[in-house]
Amino acid sequence: MSFDTSKENKALDFFDRHESVWLFAYGSIIFKIDFDYIEKRPASITHFSRRFWQGSHDHRGTSDSPGRVVTLVAEEDAECLGMAYRITPAVFQHLDHREKNGYLRQQTFLQFSDGNEELGLIYIADENNAAFLGPASDAEIAAQIANSSGPSGSNKRYLLDLANALRYLGINDPHIFALEKLVLAM
Repeated sequence: MSFDTSKENKALDFFDRHESVWLFAYGSIIFKIDFDYIEKRPASITHFSRRFWQGSHDHRGTSDSPGRVVTLVAEEDAECLGMAYRITPAVFQHLDHREKNGYLRQQTFLQFSDGNEELGLIYIADENNAAFLGPASDAEIAAQIANSSGPSGSNKRYLLDLANALRYLGINDPHIFALEKLVLAM
């Protein structure tokens, strides 16, 4: 079973000829910015919720013991707050490799606090990818996070870094903060 989506992403060229594009960050890209960007701004997208439903076999877990990382799940009345980075297409190669474990580039509209909206890029791992773990109880997700680790470090560190980054940005995400509380209690 292959989780690598980097070749599929390389074939998605909808922003390749743009001078720059907005990238919406809702997970590790908020707190681990290992790429060049031109500008960053708080942003949101609608009809999606951030959930720890994606398996991590390459960064926060292993093939035998995957961790859990966030993806976006469609939800009609939801709004997901995050950070937008204006990047050049030269960054795609790095991001395609970093997000290769089931994530695909998609186009989406980003809303900014000034009321402006722009078409941008997002990486989403949906239920059709081989690494998708799907829903589970908060207790089950927290236990998996607390006990997983991979080449990029502990899954617990990923959760705590994301929770701290969201808190710093003034974003209240009940799913993330409930998992944080459970993991810290273990």
